[in-house]
Parts: sequence; C-alpha cells; structure tokens
Amino acid sequence: MQRPAFDIWTTRPVGWIAVTLWAAAVGSGFVLLTSYQNAPGTPAQPPADWPAESRIEPADQGATLLVFVHPHCPCTDATMEELARLMRHVRDTVRAHAVFLRPEQVEPGWVTTSLWRRAESVTGVHPRRDPGGRETDRFGVKTSGQVLLYGPEGALQFQGGITAGRGHEGDNAGRAALQALLTGARPADTETFVFGCSMHEDGTTGCIGGMCLR
Repeated sequence: MQRPAFDIWTTRPVGWIAVTLWAAAVGSGFVLLTSYQNAPGTPAQPPADWPAESRIEPADQGATLLVFVHPHCPCTDATMEELARLMRHVRDTVRAHAVFLRPEQVEPGWVTTSLWRRAESVTGVHPRRDPGGRETDRFGVKTSGQVLLYGPEGALQFQGGITAGRGHEGDNAGRAALQALLTGARPADTETFVFGCSMHEDGTTGCIGGMCLR
C-alpha cells in the first residue's frame, strides 16, 4: 500500500509555526534595516562665522564648501557621488574642501581609501588630511558626510547632509539647497539631516559589516 505523501503543512503544525516565526523575523529585519537607513547622525555645531584659527584656506572670492569625511565610512560613498553631481553645476562659484579625519595614532596611508580617491577625481574638490581631527573639532562636526557652506563674507549659510539616507544616492534636500544657494536662488532649506558614521576623537567609527552606528 502506498504511503500518503508527507505534508509539513497538514501533518506537522510545527511547520506552520516555523514558517510564521521565519516570516516575523524577516519582517522585523526589514523594519530595522529601514529604520537604520533613515536614522540621521548627530548634527554639527559649527561656528556661525568662519573661524580665524582654521588652517583651511577659504575662497578669496565666493563661497567655501566643506565636506567632512571619515575615510572608512561606507555610508559616505553616497555623499561623494552627490558631491560630484553638485560640483558639475557649481564648481565655478565655490571652493570645495573634502576634510578627511586622520587620527594621530594611524599611518598616513590610513586616509587614502576609495573615498579619498573619489574626492581626488571630482573636479573642483580639494581633499585634505585633518591630523588629530583638529578641523573636525573646530567646526563642531560629529558625523561623516557633514557639509558646511560659508558665504563670501564668512557667514555660515548651510549645514547638513547631501543624501536622503545612509548610503542612499539620488535627489535630496541638501544638494538642492546648496545648488540653490550657489546659483543665487532661494533654498527651501538651510539645514538638513546628515547620514553617516560617527567621528570619534580616537578616529574609530561605529561601522560593523558596512553598517554605521551612531
């Protein structure tokens, strides 16, 4: 006599339980990932006017844009791509610096990651090392990907990020605001969320497996 086919769905209630638990775990993971991608980092507390003690050279004429980078933050890849898109439109009106954190205890080559090479490839952007994070601290920066724009007179005009989420490329309020400011238009925002890794005094990040924690 032929045995009936084994059917986990009808003969083993535990099968339904396992599938239900699996679906719940997948759903929870998706919610957590989405929440993580949309969770902004700590905003900067920059000086309202360009600090005279800064060793970064501001523009002789026009605005000065600063992008602060942790060299090992995967979230900041998207910031670099958005910076490249921005500079294609405004590079003649702004002097842009990509300021790369370099803790005192690391080798010089620690900075020259793919993010550094990407910054070098963007016309109009000047990558520079920040030994000991002095400029990072001077400008009150807490999160990789932080952008600051100072006007021709040295007054802060914009602070925030230029991505819509962690590692997310595409249209966003920060890039739109900067493009407006640098082309003489009125921006919808002068402050936006910044998405990226924490920049700690010792130069470490909260990045684990490509995910950046605050």
